[in-house]
Amino acid sequence: MRLTREGIKDREKWLASGIGLPEFDYESVKDKTKESPVWIHFGAGNIFRALQAPAMQKLLDEGLFDRGLVVCEGFDYEIIDKAYDPYENLSLLMTLGSDGNIRKKVIGSVMESCVLDGSAGKDYGRLKEIFSSPSLEMISFTITEKGYSLRGADGEYTKPVAHDISAGPEKAESYIGKVAALLYHRFKNGAFPVACISMDNCSGNGDLLKKAITEIADGWCGNGCADAGFKEYLNDGTKISFPWTMIDKITPRPDENILKELEDMGVEGLEITVTDKHTCTSGFVNTEETEYLVIEDDFPAGRPPLEKAGFYFTDRETVKKAESMKVTTCLNPVHTSLAVFGCLLGFTKISDEMKDEDLKKLAERIGYKEGLPVADDPGIIKPIDFLDTVIKKRLPNPFLPDTPQRIACDTSKKLPIRFGITVSRYLEGGLDTADLKMIPLVFAGWLRYLTGFDDKGEAMEKSPDPGFSVTDPLMASNPFGSGIKDRKALEELLACKEIFGVDLDKAGLTEKVLKYFEEMNSTPGSVRAVLKKYVNEMN
Repeated sequence: MRLTREGIKDREKWLASGIGLPEFDYESVKDKTKESPVWIHFGAGNIFRALQAPAMQKLLDEGLFDRGLVVCEGFDYEIIDKAYDPYENLSLLMTLGSDGNIRKKVIGSVMESCVLDGSAGKDYGRLKEIFSSPSLEMISFTITEKGYSLRGADGEYTKPVAHDISAGPEKAESYIGKVAALLYHRFKNGAFPVACISMDNCSGNGDLLKKAITEIADGWCGNGCADAGFKEYLNDGTKISFPWTMIDKITPRPDENILKELEDMGVEGLEITVTDKHTCTSGFVNTEETEYLVIEDDFPAGRPPLEKAGFYFTDRETVKKAESMKVTTCLNPVHTSLAVFGCLLGFTKISDEMKDEDLKKLAERIGYKEGLPVADDPGIIKPIDFLDTVIKKRLPNPFLPDTPQRIACDTSKKLPIRFGITVSRYLEGGLDTADLKMIPLVFAGWLRYLTGFDDKGEAMEKSPDPGFSVTDPLMASNPFGSGIKDRKALEELLACKEIFGVDLDKAGLTEKVLKYFEEMNSTPGSVRAVLKKYVNEMN
């Protein structure tokens, strides 16, 4: 069995192997998509193939829509060469259930794939056709938060962006510059309405996308490279919208064990490749079963009925609450808690941590006892149901090889959002911060992590974190095994609102953090002993 349009015509063989197939008329959908495209997506990576593409296939299979997707890759062109072209835009979706079952389905809703290669490229002419089409309703993005950044670490425009602003839309080189140029082409050829939707995992993503595009457009209009009306077009909500979204789905890199299983089933020609830009890709995608995509329902040109594929459409305030529920109480704080203690205790998989009784209790206490009382309730998703899924299905899933070391990256930047907001809500809501036991335990665990030694007393490689420039000098006088040697340095660190997001002293938590840390920073094995003591002390 080969993953090609011709290969899947042998339907009986695929279905007999337990692999689902597309049910729609491919040729009809392909022709209609070419003539009247509706949805183009930028970012051809695994998340798109595991979430947006299957959603569109559901609509096609059920006869609820008649056109498919166009996908464009603007960062790593090799993804198209290695994961789309050899399989004629098909992919194999491997959904890894927490019960040990793997659901397999061929996804064929992508009708065209191309690269954002600029005005001189072979695909750019087709992109201009798509962007000038009155039928286009959705332009969506999964290009990571960095994709919307126009400036470098020095605060100045990157060279490609600076070039784009001075040279104009016809010579755009940066990712966002080329997207802005295509929108300018739409403006010049009818100024038709369309929704531009960031589906990246970052707060206020619609505003990030709008700011990036309008900043370049402002430059063009200011120096005469574009008509002044382009700015008005981008800022006219009846013409162009930038909806907010909340996305949540874990899609690990392709797994060798999954590849072997497919090969044993008789699927030929698949391979896992790593591109020159370090993207790991293949003809198949492995992903978790749980998924959420909450979208602000602001589509001036209309949209496909994606609510029938499981997407949530609502207002901006509800999207904000869904994002806050996930990031500040019901998922991300649990993740970071497991990351800190997982690294200290020598774990390399989050799913293995959930088999550990002490760590499981930590996760439950952080979520149910301390986070849930102040969780935002978006209404469309109940926080308790979301948290139940996290604790009982997602984190214990052995098929998802997520590591505490990966999650521990940039912890200093995560603490203010993942824990500081909860502490602030306790203070603002008149709740007793004395009830917070696990959050200060995590803070103390992170201080212990900063010593660079695990619970065995062996040197441990810390995950990258820009905050080390602040924390390392303050932790140097409190090395592993010294308990608290320099209290003043620790108090100075705990007073950093940029790291903890809240005044811990005002919250009455500083002494508690110091107490926990002193107990943990004594001898090998003390991290486990302290963890066990306090997670079992709570009712």
